[in-house]
Amino acid sequence: MASAGQAIRGSRVGAGPLGEAERGDVAPRAQVSYWCANGHETRPSFAVGTDVELPVSWDCPRCGYPAGLDPTAPPAPVRTEVYKTHLAYVKERRSDEDGAALLEEALATLRRRRGDA
Repeated sequence: MASAGQAIRGSRVGAGPLGEAERGDVAPRAQVSYWCANGHETRPSFAVGTDVELPVSWDCPRCGYPAGLDPTAPPAPVRTEVYKTHLAYVKERRSDEDGAALLEEALATLRRRRGDA
């Protein structure tokens, strides 16, 4: 008696004796070339005969830059924002005078609690 683990050894789920032919015909496909700013060419496949439009851009799998259909004018790389600290965001919203006033107010409250004032 064979163990259950050996019953489907060497095959995958859904694969029959004929393999892929059992699943029916594959839709006709066309490869479209996309180029990134680094000159990498990416060729994803799309189904032919559908009324769906091709994407204008595609992410390059090698460098991650966006790739376009025109090899002479690829899209510019996306500029990533530098990480900002909480203090940087606060400084964007408040002027130095506002910060000094808030600090003085907080120190006065702290001194009252301690009984220093």
